[in-house]
Amino acid sequence: MQMIEETADLSAYLAADEVIDHHHPLVRETAAGLAAGVADSYEYARAAFEFVRDTIPHSQDSGDLRVTWRASDVLEQGTGICYAKAHALAALLRAEDIPTALCYQKFEVLHGLVAVRFNGAWHRQDPRGNKPGVDAQFSLDGERLAFVTDPESNELDYPVLYAAPHPVVLDVLKAAPDRPHLWRTLPTAL
Repeated sequence: MQMIEETADLSAYLAADEVIDHHHPLVRETAAGLAAGVADSYEYARAAFEFVRDTIPHSQDSGDLRVTWRASDVLEQGTGICYAKAHALAALLRAEDIPTALCYQKFEVLHGLVAVRFNGAWHRQDPRGNKPGVDAQFSLDGERLAFVTDPESNELDYPVLYAAPHPVVLDVLKAAPDRPHLWRTLPTAL
């Protein structure tokens, strides 16, 4: 798939905002801890990916009713759905100056992931969290996402790489008082 940058300004994929708040002390502390044990930015990106994938449960899998959307809240509360986990991973990567975009897939509802930029190319990564039937891995040599789209079933990979969460996604997350409400209102398209 040919990915399309929302903006040609690479600094936009390093920016902090209210969602990808990599200036927050908890994000900085977590990033520093992950960076201490690695040799380079590639190893750091893998460590951050595995940290988010493996230590922050997907709230549907764990039964957690809380809805998080800000990266620091995802880290503090230790829960989130795919979008929130993507926000947390983006913040951890941007905290270490790794350009990171948000991207989406369409199944029955939208699914959120990230893309990291290494060696002049974007590589999609899915920190959703593994479970039986789901085996997402960090990879720059071909995608190892949680889910593969089936175009015959009207599923698709959106090609746009967003610097900030898509408003459709963010509005739904912010408006949800709990996960059951969120599940009833998840966006089905961008």
